[in-house]
Amino acid sequence: MIVLHATFPIDPERMDEALDHAETLVAETNEEPGVIDYRATRDVEDEHTLRFFEQYEDAAALEHHEETDHFQAFEAALPDLLAGEPEVIQFEVSEATELEL
Repeated sequence: MIVLHATFPIDPERMDEALDHAETLVAETNEEPGVIDYRATRDVEDEHTLRFFEQYEDAAALEHHEETDHFQAFEAALPDLLAGEPEVIQFEVSEATELEL
């Protein structure tokens, strides 16, 4: 499984636009084959930061996602939305267990 955590500092004046892009991206990405889960949220400490949490069955699913029109549209819009450097961390996970709370 491939897991990505992406952090995007967003220009405060462009946050509504960024949220619109994120909403579309999340909805369409969760319909892709090989996507386990794809979420976006505002950071609780900084309302002008978006965080994406992505889970893919394998590298092929991630590659497919990066070739989709909705991902390409988000990538094209991103430079105008950013207020700083994004950070994307990729994890390769061999095992995951759901914990009881």
